[in-house]
Amino acid sequence: MTSLVLIEDEPDLRHSLVLLLRLEGFTVHEAMTGPDGLAIIHQHHPDLVVCDIQLPGMDGFGVLAALRADPAIAPIPFIFLTARGEKSDIRLGMVTGADDYLVKPVAFDDLLQAIQTRLARFAGYRQPPNFADPRPLEALGLSPKQAETLLWVAQGKSNAEVAAILDVAEATVKKHLEHIYAKLGVEKRGAASLIAIEHLSR
Repeated sequence: MTSLVLIEDEPDLRHSLVLLLRLEGFTVHEAMTGPDGLAIIHQHHPDLVVCDIQLPGMDGFGVLAALRADPAIAPIPFIFLTARGEKSDIRLGMVTGADDYLVKPVAFDDLLQAIQTRLARFAGYRQPPNFADPRPLEALGLSPKQAETLLWVAQGKSNAEVAAILDVAEATVKKHLEHIYAKLGVEKRGAASLIAIEHLSR
């Protein structure tokens, strides 16, 4: 059974999410502080972590940094679920190694879809792709900016989300994608994403 760790300090929200996720068939381990959450991750080695940012003891960025620094748990997919929705917050969350960034309030179906997408994306790889560094993608003939764009697109980000993360206009992202498709010989973002994931998984 797929296991999740949910780190959320707001009791009502945490209890509601735990109940809903368990009804979906997940095994859910819950924590209300950063240190407790990190300890549970070490103990259970879950398939995915959902974490708030503003937490007692250690914030979500601290939890993520500790997770990514430990080879035993570093590959675990990590989703931020937070009320901090400014572009700068989203950008910081993604560049520090989160696999997704959801802003409260979020519909449960959207959270569930994000969880399932991350689980499916990582399930087929013995060594999960390194989504922290876009430079390997430059070997595909891409410029640094194009490589960075493809890195986020391969993680399922929309053009608007990529624009927010990279702090550029959405039109710039579209232009980068046109060049990426041409260089990779593909027509759609799904095919380009697959090439990127396969390359990053080597």
